[in-house]
Amino acid sequence: MTDHSTHAATEDARNADILIYVDGALVPRAEAKVSVFDSGFMLGDGMWEGLRLYDGVWAFFDEHMDRLFGACKAVSLDIGMDRAAIKNALNRTAAANGMTTDVHCRLMVTRGVKDRPFQHPALSRSGPTIVIIMEHSKPAAALARGIKLATVPQVRGLPMSQDAKYNSHSKLNCVIACLQAEAAGADEGLMLDPHGFVNTTNACNFFIVRKGAVWTSTGDYCMNGVTRQKVIDLCRAHDIPVFERRFSVLDTYTADEAFLTGTFGAQTPVASIDGKPIGDGTGPVTRRIQGLYKAMIAAHIST
Repeated sequence: MTDHSTHAATEDARNADILIYVDGALVPRAEAKVSVFDSGFMLGDGMWEGLRLYDGVWAFFDEHMDRLFGACKAVSLDIGMDRAAIKNALNRTAAANGMTTDVHCRLMVTRGVKDRPFQHPALSRSGPTIVIIMEHSKPAAALARGIKLATVPQVRGLPMSQDAKYNSHSKLNCVIACLQAEAAGADEGLMLDPHGFVNTTNACNFFIVRKGAVWTSTGDYCMNGVTRQKVIDLCRAHDIPVFERRFSVLDTYTADEAFLTGTFGAQTPVASIDGKPIGDGTGPVTRRIQGLYKAMIAAHIST
């Protein structure tokens, strides 16, 4: 992975010995496995969430569970656990690893092991597979300098093909966009919506700043990001003009600032788009939002 990927993290030797939650058992990293008949492995049939642990508190846990349970309900995937049980599993895994802060978690739920290697969901009869991977994880210092984006031909499609709001295991669309960005010499791909307007990147939600106002996509064709919504809420609460609207690649080239949002990196500055520099790689509005977000996290974990 490029050092400037939005998920670039500082190396931490402790991650070599983590315990991973697999269907209720805590298993050493080298021994954590799922069946080749698992519907997630075989078909990408599952949903996942990325969460951050700050000082013993799972940031915005309820919002992440709203998204997870809503998506699973939409695809008739019974998690087999309620929210309290999921939080207990998260806390158990964190405690077993001695983790309290600066922790990134990937919670994965699939439809489970299939009786036969075919598509029909009814062939998954044994219940869901639930895996929790936690790592000691801080964003790499290089991210503060900003990352390079390239506009890619791969688009986020219409909801009737596969709704981009599903945080599903089926990520090939985004993987292709990532590969296209890499081929263009960029760190991440800027993806358009089906109508040619700027949408999102292959891994994060995307914002620009023009004349002090913050713009992001309509949200119709992108992941309903928890951090994305928190940034919009912060702007509204602190009198920063913010618009969810259609805009073109041209608007991004002439932006004063640009940044990405995501659970791991919070707000990651964008240094360039298609080789064109964006401001000085960061900017006063981005820095203000970063400060407001850090204050929000601090208030969140203190309650």
